[in-house]
Amino acid sequence: MEFRTIVTLEKPEFRIEPLEQLLFVGSCFADSIGRRFAEERFPVIVNPDGVMYNPVSVLHTIQRCEASPRIAFLTLGTNHVYRLKETGEIVDNCQKRPQNLFQEEQLSVEQCVDSLLQAVEILRERRADVHVVLTVSPIRYAKYGFHGSQLSKSVLLMAADQMTKKYASVFYFPAYEIVLDELRDYRFYQPDMLHPSSQAVEYIWERLVETCFSERAKQFLSEWKPIKEALAHRPFHPESDTYQRFIQDVREREEKLLSTYI
Repeated sequence: MEFRTIVTLEKPEFRIEPLEQLLFVGSCFADSIGRRFAEERFPVIVNPDGVMYNPVSVLHTIQRCEASPRIAFLTLGTNHVYRLKETGEIVDNCQKRPQNLFQEEQLSVEQCVDSLLQAVEILRERRADVHVVLTVSPIRYAKYGFHGSQLSKSVLLMAADQMTKKYASVFYFPAYEIVLDELRDYRFYQPDMLHPSSQAVEYIWERLVETCFSERAKQFLSEWKPIKEALAHRPFHPESDTYQRFIQDVREREEKLLSTYI
């Protein structure tokens, strides 16, 4: 007897290889997953201009960032944007300026797709074999009301779907659906009941590894795990000779492993 529904994951055309550079741009969820890659020693670039919630701001970061990764993750949080009345430009951050200087708007599906198209084309110009992973953040926006938050996510989901139909190199990873369908319990949320817990992020990481990692990358994670755990050890006497020899040995193991996979 099954007591939950499991989201079926399609295999992408690409596979993430050990220690390759990745780019993450988007919402807080992009930060969480990007940090998880960094913990596994992947040389990631995560939101170089800060967290970006909407497709236009994601585009702005791609325009400013000169990275040319083989794989880029773009995480969409909302279709709400703020336009500076004086100039008409959509801003990425209101910088704590008075609210009356801005006009809040909601992007249509077409406007979201247009921004994402531009972002993908920029990445393709820099590297022809780039693969873009689109995700919709499972973080709910209570300030819009829960019905409003759901409508916003629906616009992003439709935009992401259109992108996967336009580009074979764009892959949709269903982080949103995993949290809402597989982890539909408040124990998988932080105390604010809006953001996924560290346990939920870890589960999404496991599903991502299962789907998108090469066998060699999975082998690297397996070999890296005991070294990572050893480095996380907190001794009672860190200044002792015994611990210093221990940590030196662990560092040497780390260096040897990384040199094997680079």
